[in-house]
Amino acid sequence: MITIFDWFGYDIPYAERYRLIKEAGFNGVLLYWSNELGNNDYKQNPELARQEGLFVENVHTPYLTINNLWLDNLSGNEITDYLLQCVDDCHQCEIPTMIVHLTGGDNPPILNELGINRIKKIIERAERKCVNVALENLREPENLKYVFDSINSRRLGFCFDSGHQNCYSKHIDLLSMYGDKLMALHLHDNDESDDQHLVPFDGNIDWNEVIKKLNEIRYNGPIALEIMNMGYEHIKEPGEFLAIAFERAKRLKDLRKWNR
Repeated sequence: MITIFDWFGYDIPYAERYRLIKEAGFNGVLLYWSNELGNNDYKQNPELARQEGLFVENVHTPYLTINNLWLDNLSGNEITDYLLQCVDDCHQCEIPTMIVHLTGGDNPPILNELGINRIKKIIERAERKCVNVALENLREPENLKYVFDSINSRRLGFCFDSGHQNCYSKHIDLLSMYGDKLMALHLHDNDESDDQHLVPFDGNIDWNEVIKKLNEIRYNGPIALEIMNMGYEHIKEPGEFLAIAFERAKRLKDLRKWNR
């Protein structure tokens, strides 16, 4: 299986996105579960994607206000309620997994018991609704340990983001540390200078090593791209960009076979 984040750039309607994604050869999509990207009708996207024969692998929850999760304020209660609603939405829309950022930005708050209790509430609902909650590695990979040490649940897992690791924690083997909790992938490339969301093999990530690690932990899920068209402005047609992305994803899939 090969999947892709549905917001890969280009100003085109979502129904058109899914048609082009399917035509490029992808099997499924990752969705953004918020109107933060300008899509007020985002809850219609699972059905639009499925109409094109795509499966919905997971949803990415909002992250712009996620720091409030750890702050004693009304916004902290609001983001908690929103994440609880995301659990309900995933259950209703038959989407197995939701991706969550723990913090955001260069100066996030210190993780604390208040935030842990809020996450526990979210996980308790996820257990009742049979929804997975996958925490994504960001600038502070030690935050993953803090939460995993505090909460033990088969519904709480890990989303490995290759670009974030290359930028922020290149020498930390997150796949070996949390491979037993792996629930999702965000595969994209960069040159370590920024979180560029490049197509694989256009940055300096050692993809042979990434695939080797995935094979070592016996990951059998989709090759999931989280790429953007920033830096590819010379490619005017979204279909052409998607064709390149699919070819790179197939290269990654082939590496899985060669490295077994």
